[in-house]
Amino acid sequence: MTYIVTDACVRCKYMDCIEVCPVDCFYEGENMLVIAPEECIDCGVCEPECPVEAILPDTEDTPDGKWLAVNTDYAKLWPNIRRKGEPPPDADEMAKETGKFEKYFSPKPGEGS
Repeated sequence: MTYIVTDACVRCKYMDCIEVCPVDCFYEGENMLVIAPEECIDCGVCEPECPVEAILPDTEDTPDGKWLAVNTDYAKLWPNIRRKGEPPPDADEMAKETGKFEKYFSPKPGEGS
């Protein structure tokens, strides 16, 4: 098992999860984070830190494994992030919205740290 970041992170990107990760397995896109499944040690400390509940065990992924694929693919392309940054100014507004991946996802990398 590994943990995955899902739709709720898009355009919220609070980053509370980053600083508790003991293995630095988070990667930063322009408007969301992902976890590198092959680096995640399944400790679960990141899951309760996410204020929008965007982090789930991969056992709770969609039937087609969409989020595991998104996390796996983009962790290879985006820079590693080890320090919490500032969330987007509209993060609180976006927190309640659903279906954000299809509407707002950006494949562009973030800045990393």
